[in-house]
Amino acid sequence: MNASFDQLPLAASTLATLGQLGYQTMTPVQAAALPLALAGHDLIVQARTGSGKTAAFALSLLARLQARQFSIQALVLCPTRELADQVTLEIRRLARADENVKVLTLCGGTPIRNQLSSLEHGAHVVVGTPGRILDHLERGSLALASLQTLVLDEADRMLDMGFFDDIASVVRQCPARRQTLLFSATYPEGIATLSSRFLREPKEVKVAAAHPEGQIRQRFYEVTDSNRLHAVGLLLNHCRPASTLAFCNTKQQCRDLVDVLTAEGLSALALHGDLEQRDRDQVLVQFANRSCSVLVATDVAARGLDIAGLEAVINVDIAPDPETHVHRIGRTGRADADGWAFSLASMDEMGRVGRIEQLQGMTSDWHSLDSLTATAGGPLQPAMVTLQILGGRKEKIRAGDVLGALTKDAGFAATQIGKINVNDFSTYVAVDRAIAREALRRLNAGKVKGRSVKVRFLQDD
Repeated sequence: MNASFDQLPLAASTLATLGQLGYQTMTPVQAAALPLALAGHDLIVQARTGSGKTAAFALSLLARLQARQFSIQALVLCPTRELADQVTLEIRRLARADENVKVLTLCGGTPIRNQLSSLEHGAHVVVGTPGRILDHLERGSLALASLQTLVLDEADRMLDMGFFDDIASVVRQCPARRQTLLFSATYPEGIATLSSRFLREPKEVKVAAAHPEGQIRQRFYEVTDSNRLHAVGLLLNHCRPASTLAFCNTKQQCRDLVDVLTAEGLSALALHGDLEQRDRDQVLVQFANRSCSVLVATDVAARGLDIAGLEAVINVDIAPDPETHVHRIGRTGRADADGWAFSLASMDEMGRVGRIEQLQGMTSDWHSLDSLTATAGGPLQPAMVTLQILGGRKEKIRAGDVLGALTKDAGFAATQIGKINVNDFSTYVAVDRAIAREALRRLNAGKVKGRSVKVRFLQDD
């Protein structure tokens, strides 16, 4: 029997909000961590993305918050802007019973002057990446004297990304009398170092990363280093998943795989640490709106992404540790959907495969590359194509304006239009591949919100 939230010492307004948001019972990580966190203990929590950990620390920090005291009382450090945005959204949803709670996001990749202006108006909770938080502390624009709760979210990935020194510098500027909650999917050596330096007698919570039996179907294929990248194309054209996240252990392997897949006529984009923020945003827009079939990423770059409806994960290289493997494949087969997890292993990687089997308590299901045959219809292609409109929020463009221009003005069916993302200076709209060229022509010839716009393909289709 799952534990109910009303067993916790939470305000009636918070319990009412949880009910409105559809939170019926606690997930295992919430049931294990929340009573300890609400009692004021420092925590080290080992749990994967998708386990409900964000609500676990959000409910705890909100419970301690004094809304009438207009000062920063909680700080959440995250490895990426995408995760910070998700965390901010979740905290705001859980705090909506109290309209006075202000949550602010401070990350790199966005103009610092806008953040300085927001900070002048004050906040109760700040969510951000270590580098940008440290930047504000050094400028004197961020005051932490009233801080009660510090959260280190996905601490293992912050360490992977080289943030240890930045985290240490931030923590040193936090009050000594505070609660610190550390969340991590894996437990590398650096976590123990962080814990010993910055946490006070922490309680440890470990939640198994388990999926229902059969929800994620795993297959292993033996490859050589010379045919590994070609094997990815064989898998994609045989199984034809609509969306695939392919993991590589290095940035160079990401680049090489995208080159191979593109040469084979497949739609693939890379996501790694060398990308500028604008390029990263455009890659994620195309993958989320189904105009790119394959996202090729390193573990660090993919951290914090929660991609809905992901049909398959491919481990192009076997993960260096079994916990990372479990974390990778746990991104598919969510919300009662089935998912595929394909792993390519050379003889040199069999030791890693053995450790994965030991952790999961299973024997690997091996298949031959010879069993993969391309299905009729040519190379796998995404259903949608992304058009970029040069104009966004700054020009008062809304998603409804773009939809109206394509349906009412240009005469396309609403079913042929996919996701519309409006940014400050650009708008991205996914359209059915069959109408892409005509949609581009009509938008360029017509008007959006009463004015002419320039439109182009974000990626050649």
